Amino acid sequence: MEEISLNDNHTNEQTGKKKISLQEAMKQQLANKKKQAQGGKSNLNSSNKMQKMNSQQTKKPNNQRKRTGV
Repeated sequence: MEEISLNDNHTNEQTGKKKISLQEAMKQQLANKKKQAQGGKSNLNSSNKMQKMNSQQTKKPNNQRKRTGV
């Protein structure tokens, strides 16, 4: 939470020095959120590199033609 408040203060200082458009402010906030998300997800990425486990049950072949004699 402290990081968020520090980032907010940082963006406030930037807006105080130079007026920026709302679009630019939103881009900066989004960039900050992405940086924080990447920092938090670094541990999860290592587990995502492993292959997803698949079911070991194999599908039985359809033998309806054999049963009906077609």
